[in-house]
Amino acid sequence: MANESRPCPCDIGDRFDYGGRGQEVQVGHIKAYVCKPSASTDKAVIVIHDIFGWQLPNTRYIADMLTTNGYIAICPDFFVGQEAWKPSNDWASFNDWVKTRDAGKIDKEVDVVLKYLKDQCGAEKIGVIGFCWGGAAVQHLMLKNPHLKTGVSLYGVISRFEDKHSLLHPTFFIFGEKDNIIPLEQVTLLEQKLKQNCKVDYEVKIYPGQTHGFVHRKREDINPQDKPFIEEGRKDMINWLNKYI
Repeated sequence: MANESRPCPCDIGDRFDYGGRGQEVQVGHIKAYVCKPSASTDKAVIVIHDIFGWQLPNTRYIADMLTTNGYIAICPDFFVGQEAWKPSNDWASFNDWVKTRDAGKIDKEVDVVLKYLKDQCGAEKIGVIGFCWGGAAVQHLMLKNPHLKTGVSLYGVISRFEDKHSLLHPTFFIFGEKDNIIPLEQVTLLEQKLKQNCKVDYEVKIYPGQTHGFVHRKREDINPQDKPFIEEGRKDMINWLNKYI
């Protein structure tokens, strides 16, 4: 998406050895990972996975982190049964692969998930977060879905929605300074367009020295120089959700 020879050179990073505290359920026509806090709540967050899919342990780790902060967390399979990207796949085939997995065409799945959260989980206030591919999906949803309260887009691929900035809900954008997929010029342009067109609260934050995927695809124990920014990104995400849900 950013560079022609390797359009989305996502490194899977540190694959967490993590089993998850939640369970897999069937939600309409898709599967989903769901984790609930011990105390009942009417607050929920939809977690939109990256290209590595809904079963990536790293993404479930973040979903469970949301649960420890008092939210029902659900990570649906937005690829609807299609295979997630594998690190061993040929990047030359990425453009064809991603065309069949459009981050702007998840509305049917989101509607099913929203109904499940309301009917089965008692959720009334619902937000969304997403990583990379999922970050672009968050921007899409913030532009059009009236049923969500807020969103956090973590290194969402800007070029996917670069001409659309009239957000309906408060949105927080997280980027890494050294992200080789999302150049800082794109981030600067996003900020300019939001300033001109956006009528709701938003924030764009760049984390020094960080690369693509740093919030969920780096382990702080083996990336000590990145640990403060990994923790800051996660804390900022939680604080934003707490403010608007």
